[in-house]
Amino acid sequence: MVRLPLTPAEVERGERLGALLRRARGTRSMLQTALDAGVSPETLRKIESGRVATPAFPTIAAIADVLGLSLDTLWSEVNQPEQNRLVS
Repeated sequence: MVRLPLTPAEVERGERLGALLRRARGTRSMLQTALDAGVSPETLRKIESGRVATPAFPTIAAIADVLGLSLDTLWSEVNQPEQNRLVS
């Protein structure tokens, strides 16, 4: 199956997701966060950098759980334009 190129909106959403996860992780080690979530550090690095703009739902759910983020909050933050976001 051929994967279609991401739209600019999907790329921006991926960048917002990465930024939100980086902020939520704070000073925690990327390695420990990834291991606690059951994902590879490289996967977390790619998501946080926006290189994986559409990660699998179970991956995001596991990372959000480790970081104490609700999926509702994460979803609403990632899908809001920058000027309307609440979490900084």
